[in-house]
Amino acid sequence: MMQTLNADIVVIGGGSSGCALAGRLAGAGRNVLLLEAGPDYGPFGSSRWPAELVDARRIATSHDWQYAAGRWRFERARVIGGCSAHNGAIAAVGHRTDYDAWGLPGWSGDELEALFEQVILTMKVRTYRPDEVGPFHARCLHVAAATGWKMAEDLCDLDANDSFGLESVNVVGSARWNTAFAYLDPVRDAGHLRVLDEMLVDRIVPGASGGSLYGVCRGESMRIDYGTVVLAAGVYGTPAILQRSGIGAADHLRRLGIDVIADLPGVGANLHDHPMVHVDRAVGPELQGWLDEADARGFLPEEQTLGKALSSQASDGLFDLHLYPVCASNQTSKLHGRVLIEVACMTPQSRGSVRIVSRDPGSAPAIDHRYLSDPRDHDLAVLRDGVAIAQRMFEHPLLAGLLGGPVVEVSSDQAIRDTVVHYYHPVGTCAMGSNPEHGAVCDAKGRVFGVKGVVVADASLMPQIPRANTNLPAIMIAERIALTLI
Repeated sequence: MMQTLNADIVVIGGGSSGCALAGRLAGAGRNVLLLEAGPDYGPFGSSRWPAELVDARRIATSHDWQYAAGRWRFERARVIGGCSAHNGAIAAVGHRTDYDAWGLPGWSGDELEALFEQVILTMKVRTYRPDEVGPFHARCLHVAAATGWKMAEDLCDLDANDSFGLESVNVVGSARWNTAFAYLDPVRDAGHLRVLDEMLVDRIVPGASGGSLYGVCRGESMRIDYGTVVLAAGVYGTPAILQRSGIGAADHLRRLGIDVIADLPGVGANLHDHPMVHVDRAVGPELQGWLDEADARGFLPEEQTLGKALSSQASDGLFDLHLYPVCASNQTSKLHGRVLIEVACMTPQSRGSVRIVSRDPGSAPAIDHRYLSDPRDHDLAVLRDGVAIAQRMFEHPLLAGLLGGPVVEVSSDQAIRDTVVHYYHPVGTCAMGSNPEHGAVCDAKGRVFGVKGVVVADASLMPQIPRANTNLPAIMIAERIALTLI
Protein backbone atom coordinates (compact mmCIF):
# COMPACT_ATOMS: atom_id res chain seq x y z
CA MET A 1 0.00 0.00 0.00
CA MET A 2 1.27 3.45 -0.92
CA GLN A 3 1.36 6.22 1.69
CA THR A 4 0.47 9.72 0.44
CA LEU A 5 1.66 13.07 1.77
CA ASN A 6 1.43 16.60 0.45
CA ALA A 7 3.39 19.81 0.88
CA ASP A 8 3.54 23.29 -0.60
CA ILE A 9 7.30 23.05 -1.19
CA VAL A 10 9.23 19.77 -1.25
CA VAL A 11 13.03 19.90 -1.15
CA ILE A 12 14.74 16.71 -2.36
CA GLY A 13 18.10 16.30 -0.65
CA GLY A 14 19.16 17.38 2.83
CA GLY A 15 22.76 18.19 1.95
CA SER A 16 24.70 21.44 1.98
CA SER A 17 22.26 23.21 -0.35
CA GLY A 18 19.06 21.42 0.64
CA CYS A 19 19.34 22.16 4.35
CA ALA A 20 20.18 25.79 3.68
CA LEU A 21 17.25 26.20 1.29
CA ALA A 22 14.74 24.40 3.52
CA GLY A 23 15.86 26.35 6.56
CA ARG A 24 15.58 29.71 4.83
CA LEU A 25 12.13 28.93 3.39
CA ALA A 26 10.77 27.57 6.68
CA GLY A 27 12.19 30.58 8.50
CA ALA A 28 10.24 32.81 6.11
CA GLY A 29 6.99 31.00 6.94
CA ARG A 30 6.78 28.66 3.95
CA ASN A 31 5.66 25.10 4.72
CA VAL A 32 8.51 22.83 3.66
CA LEU A 33 8.96 19.07 3.50
CA LEU A 34 12.65 18.15 3.33
CA LEU A 35 13.48 14.67 2.02
CA GLU A 36 16.83 13.07 2.86
CA ALA A 37 17.96 9.66 1.66
CA GLY A 38 20.16 9.14 4.72
CA PRO A 39 19.47 9.50 8.44
CA ASP A 40 18.61 12.70 10.29
CA TYR A 41 20.47 12.66 13.61
CA GLY A 42 18.70 15.73 14.96
CA PRO A 43 20.09 19.02 16.26
CA PHE A 44 23.64 19.82 17.29
CA GLY A 45 24.46 18.17 20.59
CA SER A 46 22.25 15.15 20.02
CA SER A 47 23.93 11.98 21.22
CA ARG A 48 22.79 10.24 18.04
CA TRP A 49 25.40 12.01 15.88
CA PRO A 50 28.32 9.67 15.06
CA ALA A 51 31.58 11.16 16.32
CA GLU A 52 33.33 11.12 12.95
CA LEU A 53 30.62 13.28 11.38
CA VAL A 54 31.15 15.99 13.99
CA ASP A 55 34.92 15.75 14.54
CA ALA A 56 36.54 18.29 12.20
CA ARG A 57 40.05 16.85 12.45
CA ARG A 58 39.58 14.52 9.49
CA ILE A 59 37.28 13.78 6.58
CA ALA A 60 34.53 11.30 7.43
CA THR A 61 34.18 8.09 5.43
CA SER A 62 30.87 6.65 6.69
CA HIS A 63 27.39 7.46 5.29
CA ASP A 64 28.66 7.41 1.72
CA TRP A 65 26.63 6.96 -1.47
CA GLN A 66 29.34 4.65 -2.89
CA TYR A 67 29.54 6.43 -6.23
CA ALA A 68 32.47 5.05 -8.23
CA ALA A 69 34.00 4.80 -11.68
CA GLY A 70 37.10 2.73 -12.38
CA ARG A 71 39.78 3.51 -9.79
CA TRP A 72 37.95 6.58 -8.50
CA ARG A 73 35.57 6.75 -5.56
CA PHE A 74 33.41 9.87 -5.57
CA GLU A 75 32.59 10.33 -1.91
CA ARG A 76 29.20 12.00 -1.33
CA ALA A 77 27.52 12.00 2.07
CA ARG A 78 24.17 10.24 2.55
CA VAL A 79 23.13 11.95 5.78
CA ILE A 80 21.42 15.15 6.89
CA GLY A 81 23.85 17.99 6.26
CA GLY A 82 25.29 16.12 3.27
CA CYS A 83 28.89 16.85 2.40
CA SER A 84 29.01 19.66 4.95
CA ALA A 85 28.86 16.82 7.53
CA HIS A 86 31.58 14.88 5.70
CA ASN A 87 34.21 17.26 4.39
CA GLY A 88 37.36 19.08 5.45
CA ALA A 89 35.27 22.14 6.47
CA ILE A 90 37.36 24.47 4.31
CA ALA A 91 35.45 27.72 3.74
CA ALA A 92 36.33 29.56 0.53
CA VAL A 93 34.42 31.66 -1.98
CA GLY A 94 36.59 31.90 -5.10
CA HIS A 95 37.17 35.08 -7.07
CA ARG A 96 34.61 37.73 -7.94
CA THR A 97 35.21 37.24 -11.66
CA ASP A 98 34.25 33.56 -11.42
CA TYR A 99 30.63 34.60 -10.94
CA ASP A 100 30.79 37.52 -13.37
CA ALA A 101 31.79 34.99 -16.03
CA TRP A 102 28.51 33.12 -15.59
CA GLY A 103 26.85 36.07 -17.35
CA LEU A 104 23.53 35.55 -15.56
CA PRO A 105 21.27 38.21 -14.02
CA GLY A 106 21.48 38.14 -10.23
CA TRP A 107 24.68 36.08 -10.16
CA SER A 108 27.51 38.58 -10.60
CA GLY A 109 30.20 38.82 -7.97
CA ASP A 110 28.89 42.17 -6.77
CA GLU A 111 25.34 40.84 -6.47
CA LEU A 112 26.46 37.75 -4.56
CA GLU A 113 28.81 39.44 -2.11
CA ALA A 114 26.14 40.08 0.52
CA LEU A 115 24.86 36.51 0.21
CA PHE A 116 28.35 35.16 0.81
CA GLU A 117 28.62 37.36 3.88
CA GLN A 118 25.36 35.85 5.15
CA VAL A 119 26.62 32.31 4.50
CA ILE A 120 29.89 33.03 6.31
CA LEU A 121 27.98 34.34 9.31
CA THR A 122 25.48 31.48 9.43
CA MET A 123 28.14 28.80 8.98
CA LYS A 124 30.23 30.34 11.81
CA VAL A 125 33.28 30.61 9.56
CA ARG A 126 36.53 31.56 11.24
CA THR A 127 40.25 31.46 10.41
CA TYR A 128 42.62 29.24 12.35
CA ARG A 129 44.61 31.20 14.95
CA PRO A 130 48.42 31.00 14.89
CA ASP A 131 48.42 29.25 18.28
CA GLU A 132 46.27 26.43 16.85
CA VAL A 133 48.66 25.57 14.03
CA GLY A 134 50.33 22.16 14.09
CA PRO A 135 54.09 21.73 13.65
CA PHE A 136 54.07 20.77 9.97
CA HIS A 137 51.69 23.51 8.91
CA ALA A 138 53.69 26.08 10.88
CA ARG A 139 56.76 25.12 8.85
CA CYS A 140 54.76 25.39 5.62
CA LEU A 141 53.81 28.97 6.51
CA HIS A 142 57.48 29.84 7.02
CA VAL A 143 58.48 28.14 3.75
CA ALA A 144 55.81 30.01 1.82
CA ALA A 145 56.98 33.35 3.25
CA ALA A 146 60.64 32.51 2.61
CA THR A 147 59.94 31.66 -1.04
CA GLY A 148 58.14 34.95 -1.75
CA TRP A 149 54.51 34.03 -1.35
CA LYS A 150 52.25 36.80 -0.09
CA MET A 151 50.59 35.91 3.21
CA ALA A 152 46.80 35.53 2.94
CA GLU A 153 44.55 37.06 5.56
CA ASP A 154 41.20 35.65 4.44
CA LEU A 155 40.17 32.83 2.09
CA CYS A 156 36.70 34.38 1.96
CA ASP A 157 37.82 37.50 0.11
CA LEU A 158 36.30 37.68 -3.38
CA ASP A 159 39.15 39.90 -4.57
CA ALA A 160 42.13 37.98 -3.14
CA ASN A 161 44.67 36.53 -5.57
CA ASP A 162 47.81 34.41 -5.21
CA SER A 163 48.76 34.03 -1.56
CA PHE A 164 49.35 31.46 1.19
CA GLY A 165 47.89 31.37 4.65
CA LEU A 166 45.82 29.80 7.37
CA GLU A 167 42.55 28.26 6.26
CA SER A 168 39.12 29.66 6.96
CA VAL A 169 36.85 26.91 8.25
CA ASN A 170 33.30 26.25 9.42
CA VAL A 171 34.54 24.70 12.65
CA VAL A 172 33.18 25.48 16.12
CA GLY A 173 35.64 24.32 18.76
CA SER A 174 36.59 21.03 17.17
CA ALA A 175 33.15 20.38 15.63
CA ARG A 176 32.41 20.49 11.91
CA TRP A 177 29.54 23.01 11.70
CA ASN A 178 27.31 21.53 9.01
CA THR A 179 24.28 23.07 7.30
CA ALA A 180 21.82 21.01 9.35
CA PHE A 181 23.16 22.66 12.51
CA ALA A 182 23.36 26.08 10.89
CA TYR A 183 20.08 26.23 8.97
CA LEU A 184 17.70 23.56 10.30
CA ASP A 185 18.26 23.78 14.04
CA PRO A 186 16.81 27.32 14.33
CA VAL A 187 13.54 26.26 12.62
CA ARG A 188 13.08 22.60 13.61
CA ASP A 189 10.41 23.39 16.20
CA ALA A 190 8.79 26.43 14.56
CA GLY A 191 6.03 24.50 12.78
CA HIS A 192 6.96 25.13 9.13
CA LEU A 193 9.51 22.36 8.54
CA ARG A 194 9.14 18.60 8.39
CA VAL A 195 12.14 16.36 7.73
CA LEU A 196 11.51 12.91 6.25
CA ASP A 197 14.72 10.92 6.37
CA GLU A 198 15.63 7.53 4.87
CA MET A 199 13.57 8.60 1.83
CA LEU A 200 14.94 7.56 -1.58
CA VAL A 201 13.26 9.52 -4.37
CA ASP A 202 12.60 7.69 -7.62
CA ARG A 203 11.02 10.25 -9.94
CA ILE A 204 8.84 13.33 -10.18
CA VAL A 205 5.68 13.69 -12.27
CA PRO A 206 5.09 17.38 -13.00
CA GLY A 207 1.64 18.71 -13.75
CA ALA A 208 0.05 21.93 -14.95
CA SER A 209 0.10 23.23 -11.37
CA GLY A 210 2.21 21.25 -8.96
CA GLY A 211 2.83 17.58 -9.32
CA SER A 212 3.75 14.37 -7.51
CA LEU A 213 6.92 12.54 -6.63
CA TYR A 214 7.42 8.88 -5.90
CA GLY A 215 9.94 7.02 -3.80
CA VAL A 216 10.52 4.60 -0.96
CA CYS A 217 10.84 5.43 2.73
CA ARG A 218 12.09 2.63 4.99
CA GLY A 219 10.72 0.02 2.62
CA GLU A 220 7.33 1.69 2.17
CA SER A 221 6.22 3.17 -1.17
CA MET A 222 5.52 6.89 -0.96
CA ARG A 223 3.72 9.45 -3.09
CA ILE A 224 4.12 13.12 -2.22
CA ASP A 225 2.03 15.79 -3.93
CA TYR A 226 3.70 19.18 -4.17
CA GLY A 227 3.15 22.73 -5.30
CA THR A 228 6.85 23.27 -6.07
CA VAL A 229 9.61 20.67 -5.96
CA VAL A 230 13.23 21.74 -5.54
CA LEU A 231 15.97 19.28 -6.41
CA ALA A 232 19.06 19.59 -4.20
CA ALA A 233 20.16 15.96 -4.46
CA GLY A 234 23.67 16.82 -5.57
CA VAL A 235 25.59 16.90 -8.82
CA TYR A 236 25.17 13.14 -9.32
CA GLY A 237 21.74 12.69 -7.73
CA THR A 238 19.85 15.66 -9.19
CA PRO A 239 20.38 14.78 -12.89
CA ALA A 240 19.65 11.12 -12.14
CA ILE A 241 16.23 11.98 -10.67
CA LEU A 242 15.45 14.26 -13.61
CA GLN A 243 16.44 11.57 -16.09
CA ARG A 244 14.30 8.93 -14.37
CA SER A 245 11.45 11.46 -14.59
CA GLY A 246 11.76 11.83 -18.36
CA ILE A 247 13.71 15.09 -18.31
CA GLY A 248 16.99 14.86 -20.19
CA ALA A 249 18.44 13.84 -23.55
CA ALA A 250 15.53 12.26 -25.41
CA ASP A 251 17.52 9.57 -27.22
CA HIS A 252 19.13 8.37 -23.98
CA LEU A 253 15.81 8.24 -22.13
CA ARG A 254 14.03 6.37 -24.91
CA ARG A 255 16.77 3.71 -24.94
CA LEU A 256 15.89 3.05 -21.29
CA GLY A 257 12.15 2.94 -22.03
CA ILE A 258 11.43 6.25 -20.28
CA ASP A 259 8.74 8.55 -21.66
CA VAL A 260 10.20 11.96 -22.50
CA ILE A 261 8.66 14.96 -20.71
CA ALA A 262 11.32 17.49 -21.72
CA ASP A 263 14.16 16.97 -24.18
CA LEU A 264 17.04 18.68 -22.35
CA PRO A 265 20.40 17.26 -23.47
CA GLY A 266 22.19 19.35 -20.84
CA VAL A 267 20.85 17.20 -17.98
CA GLY A 268 23.88 15.27 -16.78
CA ALA A 269 26.28 17.02 -19.16
CA ASN A 270 28.95 19.62 -18.29
CA LEU A 271 30.21 17.57 -15.33
CA HIS A 272 33.50 18.92 -14.04
CA ASP A 273 35.63 19.16 -10.93
CA HIS A 274 39.04 20.46 -9.90
CA PRO A 275 41.47 17.67 -10.88
CA MET A 276 44.11 17.06 -8.22
CA VAL A 277 47.32 15.14 -7.62
CA HIS A 278 49.10 14.17 -4.39
CA VAL A 279 52.72 15.28 -4.08
CA ASP A 280 54.10 13.40 -1.10
CA ARG A 281 57.10 12.74 1.10
CA ALA A 282 57.73 10.19 3.84
CA VAL A 283 57.47 11.52 7.38
CA GLY A 284 60.78 11.62 9.22
CA PRO A 285 60.98 10.46 12.86
CA GLU A 286 61.48 13.92 14.35
CA LEU A 287 58.39 15.32 12.63
CA GLN A 288 56.37 12.24 13.55
CA GLY A 289 57.24 12.73 17.18
CA TRP A 290 56.13 16.37 17.06
CA LEU A 291 52.85 15.39 15.43
CA ASP A 292 52.06 12.70 17.97
CA GLU A 293 52.84 15.09 20.84
CA ALA A 294 50.62 17.81 19.33
CA ASP A 295 47.79 15.33 18.78
CA ALA A 296 48.02 14.13 22.38
CA ARG A 297 47.62 17.71 23.58
CA GLY A 298 44.37 18.25 21.69
CA PHE A 299 42.93 19.46 18.37
CA LEU A 300 45.24 18.70 15.40
CA PRO A 301 43.45 18.96 12.03
CA GLU A 302 44.99 17.33 8.97
CA GLU A 303 44.45 20.51 6.94
CA GLN A 304 45.25 24.00 8.19
CA THR A 305 47.04 25.93 5.44
CA LEU A 306 46.32 26.64 1.79
CA GLY A 307 48.05 28.44 -1.07
CA LYS A 308 46.71 30.03 -4.23
CA ALA A 309 49.20 30.21 -7.09
CA LEU A 310 49.45 31.11 -10.78
CA SER A 311 50.55 28.57 -13.35
CA SER A 312 51.97 29.35 -16.78
CA GLN A 313 48.40 28.97 -18.10
CA ALA A 314 46.99 31.84 -15.99
CA SER A 315 46.51 34.29 -18.85
CA ASP A 316 44.06 36.43 -16.87
CA GLY A 317 46.57 37.10 -14.09
CA LEU A 318 44.44 35.27 -11.50
CA PHE A 319 45.34 32.18 -9.50
CA ASP A 320 44.51 28.85 -11.11
CA LEU A 321 46.09 26.54 -8.55
CA HIS A 322 45.37 25.40 -5.03
CA LEU A 323 48.21 23.85 -3.04
CA TYR A 324 47.34 22.62 0.42
CA PRO A 325 49.45 20.59 2.83
CA VAL A 326 47.96 17.57 4.62
CA CYS A 327 49.59 16.02 7.66
CA ALA A 328 48.44 14.08 10.73
CA SER A 329 49.55 12.14 13.76
CA ASN A 330 50.18 8.40 13.55
CA GLN A 331 47.41 8.06 16.12
CA THR A 332 44.73 9.36 13.75
CA SER A 333 46.23 9.38 10.26
CA LYS A 334 45.19 7.36 7.24
CA LEU A 335 48.15 8.81 5.32
CA HIS A 336 50.38 5.80 6.10
CA GLY A 337 53.47 7.76 7.11
CA ARG A 338 53.21 10.40 4.40
CA VAL A 339 52.75 14.13 4.29
CA LEU A 340 51.11 15.61 1.22
CA ILE A 341 50.89 18.84 -0.65
CA GLU A 342 47.73 18.48 -2.68
CA VAL A 343 47.84 20.27 -6.03
CA ALA A 344 44.56 21.16 -7.77
CA CYS A 345 43.76 22.87 -11.07
CA MET A 346 41.11 25.48 -10.25
CA THR A 347 40.19 26.37 -13.86
CA PRO A 348 39.46 22.97 -15.44
CA GLN A 349 38.56 22.74 -19.10
CA SER A 350 37.73 19.01 -19.22
CA ARG A 351 34.08 17.99 -19.18
CA GLY A 352 32.28 14.74 -18.44
CA SER A 353 28.78 13.42 -17.81
CA VAL A 354 26.35 11.69 -15.45
CA ARG A 355 23.84 9.28 -16.99
CA ILE A 356 21.49 6.77 -15.45
CA VAL A 357 21.93 3.20 -16.64
CA SER A 358 18.61 1.91 -15.35
CA ARG A 359 15.17 3.08 -14.29
CA ASP A 360 15.93 1.62 -10.85
CA PRO A 361 16.58 4.43 -8.32
CA GLY A 362 18.79 2.04 -6.39
CA SER A 363 21.23 1.77 -9.31
CA ALA A 364 24.06 4.29 -9.30
CA PRO A 365 24.41 6.40 -12.44
CA ALA A 366 27.40 6.13 -14.77
CA ILE A 367 29.81 8.91 -13.80
CA ASP A 368 32.51 9.89 -16.30
CA HIS A 369 34.51 12.96 -15.30
CA ARG A 370 36.95 12.61 -18.21
CA TYR A 371 39.75 14.16 -16.16
CA LEU A 372 42.60 15.75 -18.15
CA SER A 373 40.77 15.17 -21.45
CA ASP A 374 40.66 18.76 -22.74
CA PRO A 375 42.22 18.90 -26.22
CA ARG A 376 44.80 21.59 -25.37
CA ASP A 377 46.02 19.74 -22.25
CA HIS A 378 45.34 22.89 -20.25
CA ASP A 379 44.46 20.99 -17.07
CA LEU A 380 47.58 18.84 -17.29
CA ALA A 381 49.80 21.89 -17.80
CA VAL A 382 48.36 23.62 -14.73
CA LEU A 383 48.94 20.53 -12.59
CA ARG A 384 52.48 20.14 -13.95
CA ASP A 385 53.36 23.65 -12.76
CA GLY A 386 51.69 23.04 -9.40
CA VAL A 387 53.66 19.84 -8.85
CA ALA A 388 56.88 21.78 -9.41
CA ILE A 389 55.85 24.38 -6.80
CA ALA A 390 55.01 21.66 -4.28
CA GLN A 391 58.33 19.91 -4.83
CA ARG A 392 60.21 23.17 -4.27
CA MET A 393 58.37 23.61 -0.97
CA PHE A 394 59.34 20.11 0.17
CA GLU A 395 62.97 20.75 -0.84
CA HIS A 396 63.26 23.94 1.22
CA PRO A 397 65.68 23.54 4.17
CA LEU A 398 62.90 24.23 6.70
CA LEU A 399 61.12 21.05 5.55
CA ALA A 400 63.67 18.85 3.79
CA GLY A 401 65.42 17.71 6.99
CA LEU A 402 62.14 16.50 8.45
CA LEU A 403 61.10 14.40 5.46
CA GLY A 404 62.15 11.35 3.49
CA GLY A 405 61.81 10.83 -0.23
CA PRO A 406 58.69 10.59 -2.40
CA VAL A 407 56.44 7.60 -1.77
CA VAL A 408 54.54 7.98 -5.07
CA GLU A 409 56.42 9.72 -7.88
CA VAL A 410 54.47 12.31 -9.90
CA SER A 411 57.29 14.03 -11.81
CA SER A 412 56.15 13.06 -15.32
CA ASP A 413 53.03 13.90 -17.30
CA GLN A 414 52.15 10.21 -17.45
CA ALA A 415 52.48 9.91 -13.67
CA ILE A 416 50.12 12.87 -13.25
CA ARG A 417 47.59 11.22 -15.58
CA ASP A 418 47.96 7.90 -13.77
CA THR A 419 47.43 9.37 -10.29
CA VAL A 420 44.99 12.24 -10.86
CA VAL A 421 42.15 12.28 -8.34
CA HIS A 422 39.19 14.50 -7.58
CA TYR A 423 39.02 17.47 -5.19
CA TYR A 424 35.49 16.53 -3.99
CA HIS A 425 34.03 19.46 -5.99
CA PRO A 426 31.74 18.16 -8.78
CA VAL A 427 29.51 20.78 -10.42
CA GLY A 428 27.59 21.67 -13.53
CA THR A 429 25.22 18.82 -14.46
CA CYS A 430 22.07 20.99 -14.60
CA ALA A 431 23.70 24.22 -15.65
CA MET A 432 21.98 27.58 -15.65
CA GLY A 433 21.91 29.50 -18.90
CA SER A 434 19.69 31.21 -21.40
CA ASN A 435 19.33 28.59 -24.12
CA PRO A 436 18.60 24.84 -23.75
CA GLU A 437 19.95 24.30 -27.26
CA HIS A 438 23.35 25.37 -25.93
CA GLY A 439 23.23 22.97 -23.00
CA ALA A 440 21.36 25.01 -20.38
CA VAL A 441 18.95 23.09 -18.14
CA CYS A 442 17.70 25.88 -15.87
CA ASP A 443 17.16 29.61 -16.08
CA ALA A 444 18.76 32.11 -13.72
CA LYS A 445 16.13 31.32 -11.06
CA GLY A 446 16.90 27.60 -11.14
CA ARG A 447 13.67 26.74 -12.97
CA VAL A 448 13.96 23.75 -15.29
CA PHE A 449 13.17 24.80 -18.85
CA GLY A 450 9.83 23.53 -20.12
CA VAL A 451 8.73 21.93 -16.84
CA LYS A 452 6.45 23.81 -14.45
CA GLY A 453 7.05 23.76 -10.73
CA VAL A 454 10.49 22.11 -10.87
CA VAL A 455 13.54 23.99 -9.57
CA VAL A 456 17.19 23.02 -9.05
CA ALA A 457 19.15 24.52 -6.15
CA ASP A 458 22.55 22.89 -5.73
CA ALA A 459 26.00 22.86 -7.33
CA SER A 460 24.47 21.26 -10.43
CA LEU A 461 23.47 24.79 -11.43
CA MET A 462 27.02 26.09 -11.80
CA PRO A 463 27.82 26.57 -15.50
CA GLN A 464 31.52 26.96 -14.61
CA ILE A 465 33.23 25.96 -11.38
CA PRO A 466 34.57 28.80 -9.22
CA ARG A 467 38.18 28.86 -7.96
CA ALA A 468 37.11 27.64 -4.55
CA ASN A 469 36.15 24.65 -2.46
CA THR A 470 32.50 24.43 -3.42
CA ASN A 471 30.72 24.01 -0.09
CA LEU A 472 30.19 27.72 0.60
CA PRO A 473 29.28 28.44 -3.06
CA ALA A 474 26.72 25.60 -2.93
CA ILE A 475 25.18 27.10 0.21
CA MET A 476 25.19 30.52 -1.45
CA ILE A 477 23.22 29.02 -4.36
CA ALA A 478 20.58 27.82 -1.90
CA GLU A 479 20.39 31.29 -0.35
CA ARG A 480 20.01 32.83 -3.81
CA ILE A 481 17.29 30.42 -4.99
CA ALA A 482 15.45 30.81 -1.68
CA LEU A 483 14.99 34.51 -2.44
CA THR A 484 13.02 33.58 -5.57
CA LEU A 485 10.73 31.18 -3.65
CA ILE A 486 9.94 33.12 -0.48
